[in-house]
Amino acid sequence: MTEPSTIKRTLGLLDATSIVAGSMIGSGIFVVSTFMARDVGASGYLLLLWLVTGVLTISASLSYGELAGMMPAAGGQYVYIRRAYNPLVAFLYGWTVFTVIQTGVIAAVAVVFANYASVFFPALGKELFRIGSLIISLKQALAIATILLLTFVNNQGVRSGKFIQLLFTSAKLFALFALIILGLAVGLKSHTLSDNFSHLWNASRTWFDAKTGKWNTSTLTGFALMGALGATIINSLFSSDAWNNVTFIAAEIKDPKKNIPRSLFLGTSLVTIVYLLANIAYLALIPLKGDPSATTVIGQGIQYAANDRVGAAAASVIFGDTGSVIMAGLIMISTFGCMNGVILAGARLFYAMAQDGLFFKRAGELNTKQVPSFAIWIQCAWACVLCLSGTYGDLLTYATFASLLFYILTIAGVFILRKKEPDAERPYKAFGYPFVPALYILLTTAICIDLLIYDCKNTGMGLLIVLLGIPVYLFSKRKTA
Repeated sequence: MTEPSTIKRTLGLLDATSIVAGSMIGSGIFVVSTFMARDVGASGYLLLLWLVTGVLTISASLSYGELAGMMPAAGGQYVYIRRAYNPLVAFLYGWTVFTVIQTGVIAAVAVVFANYASVFFPALGKELFRIGSLIISLKQALAIATILLLTFVNNQGVRSGKFIQLLFTSAKLFALFALIILGLAVGLKSHTLSDNFSHLWNASRTWFDAKTGKWNTSTLTGFALMGALGATIINSLFSSDAWNNVTFIAAEIKDPKKNIPRSLFLGTSLVTIVYLLANIAYLALIPLKGDPSATTVIGQGIQYAANDRVGAAAASVIFGDTGSVIMAGLIMISTFGCMNGVILAGARLFYAMAQDGLFFKRAGELNTKQVPSFAIWIQCAWACVLCLSGTYGDLLTYATFASLLFYILTIAGVFILRKKEPDAERPYKAFGYPFVPALYILLTTAICIDLLIYDCKNTGMGLLIVLLGIPVYLFSKRKTA
């Protein structure tokens, strides 16, 4: 196809903000509070972790605003890292995004979408065929079909993608606020919230012992408490991730030097508020602690919510037996919008890499609708493979640690570029510099160290995935030399 010389700027502030918020809100907010409740066992620490996650995310977005204003080009974070460091570090980021972060999120969210679709269409649980130990189900087929559909739509031009993004982001926010308002209205009529707040800081860890087949609980204090908090915050951080996707599509945003920083702040702030209120609604409806052998939502508590679906448990308290169906619909809306935002933005990063000769050459070409068509389809292909592999969940766990490392490096780039390029144009300067960016770096580094100590296997795999990009980079450079 003929390649246009430039990408058109067609996205406004509302569109950019919907990409930030819509990409962040997937299925995590409806699930991970269960894991966190088991890890810390106290409502005060549960809310504190979500608050810290929000503060970290907003402070990071404020720092990214400066970089976005300096470099309003396609590729976003990849471009920032390349300019602050070197092409190798930038490639390692792009490599990790392609292999597990972006495509892994697309695959995982697509499968969650298909899983909840089976609530309405039970036949989706049917097995299609087997290839050795690989089982292909109708759910996986639906997940792949959804990825293909959204890729096709976004390949028709950014206007098509932005319409879906705005529609589904608005729908999921409306539904979440309805859940929060109704949850508080129903929950505050009982004493559940006051009971949950009566022992705010009595922390404990609950885990399942496969050898004995029993759940065990131990009190957390001192370093054990710090370790538990640092390890379980990965859940809320993952649920709040993907806010940086809007930077990938910077070349298509109107007045990007102003609108990208604004959209980052508005989107992350909005999601932080929604997540905090959602958890307060959960605590108003359901006891934090419960009994794993209980058969009722109240008896199971947040800790032992059926299938770890605390959102569905909360909806069942509000709406009764129809709650699970309502929640399934809400999660389908949420995950569909999340998928669209990630698909829309991700290909622009690979487009920027191809422009530097660090990705497939055809990924650097635009179709007649100003979309990097090959890049978006190669992203689609790998995401579909991850849907079939069944390993994407593990890959996401590994990649979350790697994501944190690159967030630290990117925000450190604010300091580096202030020194290297003191006279560069900065339409927007990082809020609270140097204290806010430094606080993010210190806190996130502490979390990474904690994860290295308490979850060495997954963090080690995250590092390995990043480091595997080094020989790939050297090979690509040798090939083009």
